[in-house]
Amino acid sequence: MIVAGEASGDLHGANLVREMKALDPSLVFLGVGGSRLEAEGVSLVARSSDMAVVGITEVFTKIRFICRVFFQLRSMLRKEKPRLLVLIDYPDFNLRLAAKAKAAGVPVFYYIGPQVWAWRKSRVHQIRRIVDRMVVILPFEKAFYAGMGFHVDFIGHPLLDVVKRSRSREEALKDFGLQDKNPIVALLPGSREKEIRSLLPEMMGAAVLLKEHFGEAQFILPLADAVDPQLAQGIIQAHPVAVKVVPGQIYDAVGHADIAIVASGTATLETALLEIPMVILYRTSSITAAIGRRLIRVKHIGLVNIIAGKTIVPELIQESADAASIADAALKILSDNERNEKMRRDLANIKNLLGKPNASARTAQLALDLINRSDWKTD
Repeated sequence: MIVAGEASGDLHGANLVREMKALDPSLVFLGVGGSRLEAEGVSLVARSSDMAVVGITEVFTKIRFICRVFFQLRSMLRKEKPRLLVLIDYPDFNLRLAAKAKAAGVPVFYYIGPQVWAWRKSRVHQIRRIVDRMVVILPFEKAFYAGMGFHVDFIGHPLLDVVKRSRSREEALKDFGLQDKNPIVALLPGSREKEIRSLLPEMMGAAVLLKEHFGEAQFILPLADAVDPQLAQGIIQAHPVAVKVVPGQIYDAVGHADIAIVASGTATLETALLEIPMVILYRTSSITAAIGRRLIRVKHIGLVNIIAGKTIVPELIQESADAASIADAALKILSDNERNEKMRRDLANIKNLLGKPNASARTAQLALDLINRSDWKTD
């Protein structure tokens, strides 16, 4: 059983399933995920796009569905006794499910552990009780957990294996209908409906302002699989700027851009690995933001800046993530060659901090080891 409640978890989970099947073709998977996990043959009980939430207030709109999925998985843990439960991030749901798995005698493998170093550090003690083995993907996490008395495995970041351009700049721009000589701005508003509704209008407002400054500026939006195309197009068409919307193709769309405007999340790290300057945006409800200011213990919200331990790229949070501020931050990067080049150098260094390639293959072996050890205990 595998549970990935977010789009990024679907990506990493699919790569893990593929590697596990390569080691043991007899394995059969079921659980929660998206199109990538489904493509790897996982039988989906629910889709991650229906489970993903941003902040506290959005939980209430999906709580009945999320609870129904939880009870269904709990029942399957008891009746079908899978050989392993693989959890990917999504901590509030997954830690509760881990406790049920532990009670049912199903071993728990947590892949991409909760970001307890940012908030709710006390959850480490809960994790230590109910998780049999945990893998982390950020370089400082192993030392953090060790300081809390819990051994975890740092296996490197799985994005190192997947983030790469598939075409030359000339080929990609020709396919996208973009001009090489004019500035290209990539828009990445996130994969959740609430992010699209909150951030894409501000991104489009910024695009209008950037177009006023750079008359030949071009805009491209690689649409995540989980996003409703009609929702995105409706917002885009309400603004007098043309945007090339492409399904997926994030690495070619972003990798050949001059700058990206990115919703905080995995996409910021993907953009960093492509060494593209960016502006990071984050917005949530006022209630969630107020609670977050009291609980979150990190200086930055962007993974790029957190990993670097300093501000490499600008972050615009809550009210600051408005069209004028976004355009201003982007203009400063596009208009200052020295600043632009320094940001690219700093982003290139991020890759060196993320470990070695083949993280999914190493994780698959650890998961199989746990299955085999559990089988031995049962025998």
